[in-house]
Amino acid sequence: MRNIRYERIQGPIIGIAVVGRNTKQVLRKAKPQQILVLDHRDLDEMAAMSIIELKCMAVINSASSMSGDYPSKGPLLLLEAGIPILEIEPLHFSIFEDDMQIHIEEQITCSKHPLISVPYLRFSKEKWEAKQQIADSNVGIRLSDFIDNTLKYAQKEKDFVILPLEVPSLRTMMNSKHVVVVVRGSGYKNDLQALKDYIEDYRPILIGVDGGADALMEYGYIPDLIVGDMDSVSDDALRLGKEIIVHAYPDGRAPGMTRVQALGLKAEQIPSYGTSEDVAMLLAYEQKAELIVTLGTHTHMIDFLEKGRKGMASTILVRMKIGSKLVDAKGVSKLYHRPMQWRSLWMVPAAAMFPLIMLGMIHPGIHHVADVLMTYLKVSLD
Repeated sequence: MRNIRYERIQGPIIGIAVVGRNTKQVLRKAKPQQILVLDHRDLDEMAAMSIIELKCMAVINSASSMSGDYPSKGPLLLLEAGIPILEIEPLHFSIFEDDMQIHIEEQITCSKHPLISVPYLRFSKEKWEAKQQIADSNVGIRLSDFIDNTLKYAQKEKDFVILPLEVPSLRTMMNSKHVVVVVRGSGYKNDLQALKDYIEDYRPILIGVDGGADALMEYGYIPDLIVGDMDSVSDDALRLGKEIIVHAYPDGRAPGMTRVQALGLKAEQIPSYGTSEDVAMLLAYEQKAELIVTLGTHTHMIDFLEKGRKGMASTILVRMKIGSKLVDAKGVSKLYHRPMQWRSLWMVPAAAMFPLIMLGMIHPGIHHVADVLMTYLKVSLD
């Protein structure tokens, strides 16, 4: 058992709990101003951003919020947003239940068990800095393990990429079209905003991978296709999406299909190795898309470690197969900011001249000046 020290927070925090060991499922049911009770080792950046968007009051975590295994910005983002992280012993997790009232001060108490007080260790910025230093020193070891895992599974999963993907009959036609595959990954908001003009001009097929469907809806787009295991997409997105494909395990098990059917919706499924974003990219490729633009996808070691994957064999193989048809837009918002187009600048003086022109048409004094000028010109020409 860890040596718990008490660190009093400023003023009590009182709120309603939302509890779960699967952070994605907790976030899907959480409401603003609640207290999240999680079992999440190494809080990742996307989870932190979702917690911040919900404006949660606090996070109680029964796992190490940052282990130091690899660099992570998630806990720091929460601290910078003013959301306290309180770490508790794993054995205390079972005390908490959804919708119970939690009181946090020197210790944590809850309405259902008023006689039980749970000690906590507050995760501080100083602790994050110390863990980040350890993580930086571990990068070489993690990268070596990551490469070994990637090579090992590349051999096992190569047939998944070499053989054609078994695609069900779809209403969404991608042949000779541009396709945008949106994943709710790091920086997706800025990148989606940066692609706004491209989407308006080319009208590409829009594929939302799980929570990527909600990302599209945030910007007013309706997904043409939703692909994923359905663990992080909202019910509203599923209802509005034009077509749904559930990513199933290779043996055919598809937990996401149960959720889709419970909503009274229809879906096809694709049993496959790899990630759901791999399946989405391969799907567009097999359907003869002219160009496949990916946004928010996982592209490097930290991305995959935060996702809970120890390698990226399938993703590397998929990208090798798709080749030049694939354009990765992740981070594009950091590369270039579109300047104002010169052809649009004519509207500025035109807008300024408009009231003067209207004034000239109705004001008698200006009529008189115009008549004098016209007479002068006639005399000069004669």
